Amino acid sequence: MNYVIGVDLGTSAVKALLVSREEGAVTAEASREYPLYHDYAGWSEQEPEDWVQATLEAVREVAAEAGNPSEIKGLSFSGQMHGLVLLNKDKQPLRRAILWNDTRTTKQCRRIEEMVGEERLLSITKNPALEGFTLPKLLWVKEEQPELFAEADSFMLPKDYVRLRLTGDAAMEYSDAAGTLLLDVGRKEWSREICEAVGLPFSLCPKLLASHEEAGTLQEDIRNATGLEEIKVFAGGADNACGAVGTGILEEGTVLSSTGTSGVVLAYEKDAEKDFQGKVHYFNHAESDGYYSMGVTLAAGHSFSWFKNTFAPDKSFEELVKLAESSPPGAKGLLFTPYISGERTPHADADVRGSFIGMHASHTLGDFVRAVMEGITFSLQESLSAFKAQGKNVQKVVATGGGAKSSFWLQMQADIYNTPVVKLKSEQGPGLGAALLAAYGLGWYASLQEAAGEFAEEAERFEPETENVLTYSRLFPLYQEVYASTSSLSTALKDFR
Repeated sequence: MNYVIGVDLGTSAVKALLVSREEGAVTAEASREYPLYHDYAGWSEQEPEDWVQATLEAVREVAAEAGNPSEIKGLSFSGQMHGLVLLNKDKQPLRRAILWNDTRTTKQCRRIEEMVGEERLLSITKNPALEGFTLPKLLWVKEEQPELFAEADSFMLPKDYVRLRLTGDAAMEYSDAAGTLLLDVGRKEWSREICEAVGLPFSLCPKLLASHEEAGTLQEDIRNATGLEEIKVFAGGADNACGAVGTGILEEGTVLSSTGTSGVVLAYEKDAEKDFQGKVHYFNHAESDGYYSMGVTLAAGHSFSWFKNTFAPDKSFEELVKLAESSPPGAKGLLFTPYISGERTPHADADVRGSFIGMHASHTLGDFVRAVMEGITFSLQESLSAFKAQGKNVQKVVATGGGAKSSFWLQMQADIYNTPVVKLKSEQGPGLGAALLAAYGLGWYASLQEAAGEFAEEAERFEPETENVLTYSRLFPLYQEVYASTSSLSTALKDFR
């Protein structure tokens, strides 16, 4: 047997997958959690060493399942995006990592817009200045912790730091670098112009690799800690890019709709010059010649879990979905906006808050649950609408995450998107995508498309139902009006939070 390992470094835990070439399947998996630190409001940090130790434990567990370590040929990574790991000249972290969901950098975002220019920033990086990206974090450390910043020699993103610890080689790959606001996405090179405009040393930027390129081999201490041999380690990709690989989003016409804590709508792109004017994200894909556009709902599954925990803690998610099934499309005129943590796409607004609109005395718990599920899906539809407005022909949507666990919700997505929605037989997402990058790097497959074709098999398909499509086509414009009608109220209510 021959195996590869895919490591997915998430925000709350790392997952390792052992993938068999001969069986074309995931044969073992293991995960380890690590803490998240919120020392102040809006701060979100982690200790890089926690990632390393958790990764070693998870890899050791799945490696043992292979039986013979010589049968494991390669390893690659998927990782949470945007997080800043600042290193000194000895490649040691200078502080905790500042994560993607840290919101302390609003002032730095406005300064980037002033120093670089909003239009110029979009033309180079394809993305606006948002708190989640890496460049604002670098500027925050420079301004708020200048003595520490003076020791900085380079920076890494989370999975790239773990790979550095495993191999001793420092590098970053394009799909994650695209989320820093420092990469010229079209040219696939660091932007000296942006570094000079914001006053950052260009030397902070590490070398760049393609996602399937070899990035070194395991060091001796790592081999001893995991039971692995001197296997090849490949660069890997950002979690969303790897998720796209693992679900087969590698050609035009297929879109990913992922409903996790946050929600993602992701589409494959071939054109580096497509201009969404910052309304959706635009990044380099893990597939070396591709790109992907992406919209984000900050509180997708989180809105559902918040509602359950707040209003129906004694009921299971399955019971709540069953209640929602008794409510008609449109939930008897009840709309929900999932802005409970602010919003990202298409409204980059950290202050806006969620709402129920249209409540009346005859509404039941089932109506509220259905409104929450519809509101989450309407938010994802906003990203899909932006894709279609650019002329994208969306032939099918691959649904993953919590939104794919219920046939009822899958049908709702097909009706709101007015597009066939499919569920895959096996859903391993980013970790599988990382494993497939290793398999492709080893030469097991002629292309990533061929590799993904063995794993991204369709299990069920849901076609839009005409009557429901008509109902939702009337409701969606009303949903879109809620943001404009409530954003000023959200701002006015800040003093009372």
